[in-house]
Amino acid sequence: MTSSLHPQWDFAREMRSIVLRFVAFSILLANLLLGGNEGAEQMHWIVVASYLAISVASVATARFLPGRSWLKTFFVVLDALLVALLLSAHILAGPVTENHNLTTTSLVVAFILLVHVGLKLERRLVLIFSGIVLTAWVAMLATTAARHQAAGTWSLIGSFFNQDLGLTVSFGFTAFAIYLLARDHDRTRKEALKADQRRQNLSRFFSPLVVSALQEKGDVLGLERRDAAIMFVDLRDFTRFSETAPAPELAFVLAEYRQLVSQTIFEHGGTVDKFIGDGVMAVFGQPRPMDDDADRAMACALDLVDALNDWKNHNARNGHPALDAGIGLHYGKVVGGVLDSGCHSEFTVIGDAVNVAQRLESLSKTLDAPLVVSAALMARLGASVPSANWQAQNDVSLPGRRLPVDVWYLPREAEAKQGGSAAAPDIAFSSGA
Repeated sequence: MTSSLHPQWDFAREMRSIVLRFVAFSILLANLLLGGNEGAEQMHWIVVASYLAISVASVATARFLPGRSWLKTFFVVLDALLVALLLSAHILAGPVTENHNLTTTSLVVAFILLVHVGLKLERRLVLIFSGIVLTAWVAMLATTAARHQAAGTWSLIGSFFNQDLGLTVSFGFTAFAIYLLARDHDRTRKEALKADQRRQNLSRFFSPLVVSALQEKGDVLGLERRDAAIMFVDLRDFTRFSETAPAPELAFVLAEYRQLVSQTIFEHGGTVDKFIGDGVMAVFGQPRPMDDDADRAMACALDLVDALNDWKNHNARNGHPALDAGIGLHYGKVVGGVLDSGCHSEFTVIGDAVNVAQRLESLSKTLDAPLVVSAALMARLGASVPSANWQAQNDVSLPGRRLPVDVWYLPREAEAKQGGSAAAPDIAFSSGA
């Protein structure tokens, strides 16, 4: 599983890997040129030449064949075998009667290549490299102890447990520490990927501020019954337009409209529940109800009336279809949260309040109004009713609903003056719709 969160970090990590390979090669070459390898010069030439070839091939494949996990494993195995070969030049190559003596070069190269593997931050590669080196190292020490000491069991054990074994153990502890770092990085990366995916999913529905609050506080999005303001927005005559419009123009108009509506909803702290063609369903009060849900929903609806009217006029001036929009707004009880349906989980709200809001949006076409608001929502306003040319209509029957509702709407011919041409009527609203 590769990380795509920080490509600049991947590049920096590859650069450090190249630098470490250059350092390891420089140490091997300097040790060879400066001497101190009596009896093992040929082996060192083989190690230096082989390491140079492996380094060039590793860098080339990382550059031109990225993402090949088996290649990374292959080069790690080759590096481990080279370390084992280098160790053997000092542990096994000497005469049987001489004590072996590891040089600083052998140890430095072993640890540098271990760090090099650790920079890949993959536990599997750390285990492969350290496993090969440690197995070979311990086997060499055991072989040497058996060759040099034949006086008895205790003498053999004493010859094995010496300073060189301490170096081997030090290498093992270092490998274990690097393995733990790689494991922690792997867990952190997976958690970051999950958090990023969750944030992307939440951003489809919530404003950025709400997404941040959900992630920080860990709110559960299970189904709950709560009060909320429901809004439906729909374009008039969009179906007829879509039947004849070229696909690019249709996509452009729909994308621009959706962006305008969703951005306005987010600015008022609302939630986009879903897009249905040219229809948009929004909720104010999810995932948590607030005292000003109705006020924010009303402010959003009035801003949308202005924004969609400006968008219509802009399209008319630029040769694009000038489409009217209708908005229905209601307040009531809903059941909202994430609805798990097996193969697909969806964030949604259901209930009578949703149906009423949708019927009010349909009613806006009959009334030729850009906005129809239920008396139930008006009654929940904490502030005064916004000034506009409101028209009242009582006992409105809605399809599929037994009880009628009282509504307030803005006549379309007066929408340009809705910013304050007439004061709202001083009426006490009731929420018993």
